[in-house]
Amino acid sequence: MDLSLIYSRLLVFLWTTWTYAEIPQNNCTNYHLQFEWVFSVPGHVAMLNSTLVSRRYFDYTTVPYNITWYNLKTGQEMINQTDKVFVLRETMWFLNVTLEDNGEYVTILRTPSRCFMQSTKLVVEPPIPGECGKPQKAYQELQAGVAHLLNCPLMDYIQKLKSYDISSTITWSKDCTHISDETEKYQYRDSTKLNIDGVDSHHSGLYTCVLTFTLDGVVGSVSETINATVKDREYPVPQIFEPANETIKAKEGSRFTKKCLVFVPTVGQSLDPIWFVRDLKASNKTSERIYVSEKMSRKHDAPAGFLVERLLIFSKVTAEDFNLNYTCLVMSSRVQPPAYFTLIPVEPDLILPVGCVFGSLILVFIMSVTIFYTFRISIVLWFRETFSILYTDKDLDGKLYDAYVAYSQPQPVGFEEEVEKFALHTLPQVLEETWGYKLFIEGRDGLPGQSKVDSVEENIQASRCFILLYTASTFICRQQTNGTCSNSSDKTRKTQSTCDRECSESMHHLECVAAMHRSLLEGSLKVRHFDISNCVF
Repeated sequence: MDLSLIYSRLLVFLWTTWTYAEIPQNNCTNYHLQFEWVFSVPGHVAMLNSTLVSRRYFDYTTVPYNITWYNLKTGQEMINQTDKVFVLRETMWFLNVTLEDNGEYVTILRTPSRCFMQSTKLVVEPPIPGECGKPQKAYQELQAGVAHLLNCPLMDYIQKLKSYDISSTITWSKDCTHISDETEKYQYRDSTKLNIDGVDSHHSGLYTCVLTFTLDGVVGSVSETINATVKDREYPVPQIFEPANETIKAKEGSRFTKKCLVFVPTVGQSLDPIWFVRDLKASNKTSERIYVSEKMSRKHDAPAGFLVERLLIFSKVTAEDFNLNYTCLVMSSRVQPPAYFTLIPVEPDLILPVGCVFGSLILVFIMSVTIFYTFRISIVLWFRETFSILYTDKDLDGKLYDAYVAYSQPQPVGFEEEVEKFALHTLPQVLEETWGYKLFIEGRDGLPGQSKVDSVEENIQASRCFILLYTASTFICRQQTNGTCSNSSDKTRKTQSTCDRECSESMHHLECVAAMHRSLLEGSLKVRHFDISNCVF
């Protein structure tokens, strides 16, 4: 053996013996150096964790104890140093590792009756030029042709931070190139895993996961590098037949069932499909309303294997179940991409309600038209009285009367008593007494001795409207027989010339001509058909 090597080991032994002597051991049981070393690079965070707090050594839940950390190189106790060292019971954190921190650190745990001692090795190495990770690397194999997971080897750090209630984030890079969660064929899974879809040869390389967190007010990070190699495909992988990343319509309040149908090859691992509901794993009794059935399987001959089926059952679909992804996943190291479906509500059937509304509108329209034509006069009069403010003040137009009423005067031919009764009694009672209209009725309002021609001309000019009252028989004035005429109400026979003269007088020829002249030529007289507030023909 080389004398120089013997000499160097002797010096290390003497140095270690001397530094151990500087540490107050007090006959502590020495468990020596931990098997697992901690590797770090300058600038990173390093966590040294003692395994002495364990039921293997004492009941730490009932027996009080205290822990002290020492630097074996200097024999000095490790205490909290701002931005440098943070000691918390069985764990010591180097917040900003330097090359000088390389060495062993001793933990001494004391109880009221016993003492234990253990050392932990921290190895600090500078990074390899051209690489972004640690010189020490983990190794993982990727299965070609399938989706595969890379596991970040920092779970101890994550669990310890969770015990402190400290949140952390993980990012991934490949050959020093950052991988985002949206990079093609890469997805972050379960905070510590990187899923790679469709693994092929170009996915081999160095993958680095970086854990970032804040501890004792200092933002720090720690990383691990994985040397990933791709193996050729050896076994068939599970295949999910249902669901097929689809959108399914369901009616609110109905029962709904969807199966996860997976082909599991005979060669290789037998797997179970797992349903995830709202990003949570669904057990057999997720809830009283949503639950998963037991696994059912049957043989499949080509290719050889089994069809495994598991149902996701909604006893009653509610509004909160819509627009969510329900995922079926086969759990294995050879990851099969998950398959999912999304529930959306069924579009409402609008034909019936639209038809009802449209039919109701038509019915209302028909009823409104019928009512209007049946009671149009009463409606118009009511409207005029109720909303009189909408009408121009009639007194400003200089007219004395609202209407001039003409009817068949007592004549030998064509006169009917009901017309006279309606004109002198019924019409004034409704229009004048009830609705406040002012009428001029020939035979009632004319001045005694006044010329009929002057009276007609003067009073039509002073009226806003002309009302002609008649019956069907009013215009049937003659029935000619052998040069003579007769009337149904008059059994006497007269000459044709006498009949023509009497007919002209019975129809108030003078009044009609004057009214037509003012209505058609001058436009000063309103004429409306069968409107009691206007002229009636």
